[in-house]
Amino acid sequence: MSDNANILGCQIAAARALLRLEQAELAKAANISVPTLRRMEASPGAALGMANNVAAVRSALETAGAIFIAGNGEGPGVRLKKDAAP
Repeated sequence: MSDNANILGCQIAAARALLRLEQAELAKAANISVPTLRRMEASPGAALGMANNVAAVRSALETAGAIFIAGNGEGPGVRLKKDAAP
């Protein structure tokens, strides 16, 4: 997925859980506040927030080993890279 608007709040939460990151850890890695991350994760659809903040969260998660999967008829998802250490 290349468009930040297509990243769902639940994908952010799922990626964080798969990577076993606390919200504070991810917020620090993305240089955003924990309340901002909470709002993104709670978004019912596309992650709400400033585009640069959503991009920073996505980048931090991808750097840690998450891969965001676009909806392909079965819906969007997230998985870990083969070498990601959960």
